[in-house]
Amino acid sequence: MKKNKIIVILGQTATGKSDFAVEIAKLIDGEIISADSRQVYKGMDLGTGKITKSEMKKIPHYLLDIISPSKIFTVNDFQKKANIEIEKILKRGKIPIICGGTGFYIDSITNNTIFPEVPPNKKLREELEKESTEKLFEILQKIDLARAKNIDSKNKVRLIRAIEIAKALGKVPKLKNLQESNPLHENWIPLKIGLTLPPEILKKRIKIRLDSRIKKGMIKEIENLHTNGLSWKRMYSFGLEYRYISLYLKKEITKEGMLEKLNTEIWHFAKRQKTWFKRDQNTIWINPLNDNEKLKALKEIEKFLK
Repeated sequence: MKKNKIIVILGQTATGKSDFAVEIAKLIDGEIISADSRQVYKGMDLGTGKITKSEMKKIPHYLLDIISPSKIFTVNDFQKKANIEIEKILKRGKIPIICGGTGFYIDSITNNTIFPEVPPNKKLREELEKESTEKLFEILQKIDLARAKNIDSKNKVRLIRAIEIAKALGKVPKLKNLQESNPLHENWIPLKIGLTLPPEILKKRIKIRLDSRIKKGMIKEIENLHTNGLSWKRMYSFGLEYRYISLYLKKEITKEGMLEKLNTEIWHFAKRQKTWFKRDQNTIWINPLNDNEKLKALKEIEKFLK
């Protein structure tokens, strides 16, 4: 059977993935599926750097704004919904383009991964809730060092969940040990294009992007989420902008302290993204600011789609 093909645009935050995906979509008659663990939530726009309607340039986008931030959305949920959208796009005769920076989400599609269902352990969670994030990170390092290397060490919710899974299964399973045949994947194959920038340029772009979102009203957006009923605890679970702007709104840190912390933590997040994505040697890496490298990517895509 002839296999259908999908394009994957991945990379660190602030590398220009969304704009590049739109550019590619216009050239190959594609439609875009977002692979971002926070952009699925309604009302979380500036805080997640979500693409705007005008920036979409009339290219259809999917898996944006599909659930309330008060609800839990897992990688399993993403995988099921993304597979459905891929099939729909293919049936329309279009090219699916997966675009995002959440490596776990992207791997769930490109690696045909089947994830284990580990139910919540209420008693364990209550015990772990009493610990600091530093202590939780130490616990995770002892029971599963591999998972500790790519987790947000200050995200209490994710640390607790990782410990919960590790204790239930012995360790957080590696993706390669979970790959099984998935009928939805049997008739398509991916081409991965990764966007990367020199560290000094990426650092500047992170700062410029953060300042721009602050000026556009990111603090007010996050304040509105809380006013409309989203708890501070839930806000912290989203990390980065939501954690530190919440602390600022609660007057626990100054605005200057918030901005300094955000620039540092977003940079650390970008480094973790790079570590995750660089594991896959099949990804074609380009600098999107280099026209020759962009042309190289376009030629690879053209060759792949023949």
